[in-house]
Amino acid sequence: MRVVAQRVASARVEVDGQVTGSIGTGLLVLAGFEPSDAAADLDWMAAKLARLRIFADAAGVMNRSVVDADGELLAVSQFTLFASTRKGNRPSWSRAAPPDLAQPLFERFVLCLEKTLGRQVPTGVFGADMQVHLINDGPVTISLDSRQAE
Repeated sequence: MRVVAQRVASARVEVDGQVTGSIGTGLLVLAGFEPSDAAADLDWMAAKLARLRIFADAAGVMNRSVVDADGELLAVSQFTLFASTRKGNRPSWSRAAPPDLAQPLFERFVLCLEKTLGRQVPTGVFGADMQVHLINDGPVTISLDSRQAE
């Protein structure tokens, strides 16, 4: 499982001109899955995102998590995180989980996030053509991979 987490002042996702999810201060999480992802990957990632200390404390130091900062989280599925560009200029998506595997993984991941954060997590629409709008705060952008747990 791969995630790109962006600290945002606000973010929203639209499908066909309709807002499907929006947040104020918090994390925009772009999540991609591969066929071998399991519950342990989802749990680890949800816990890591909840504890990631990338929000400023009173002294201006990145020392607080999204939970500590009372921030929100917006989750968007993104299979392109598993793009391979080894051959030529057209990316291959062969490592990404196919939709019939990825959608249940994404839905379970959102449930893990909600359980970990103790609040509802808005999302985009799986498989839809989405427009993601964000105001990146910092900017702070962190890439995480459950296979390279750090």
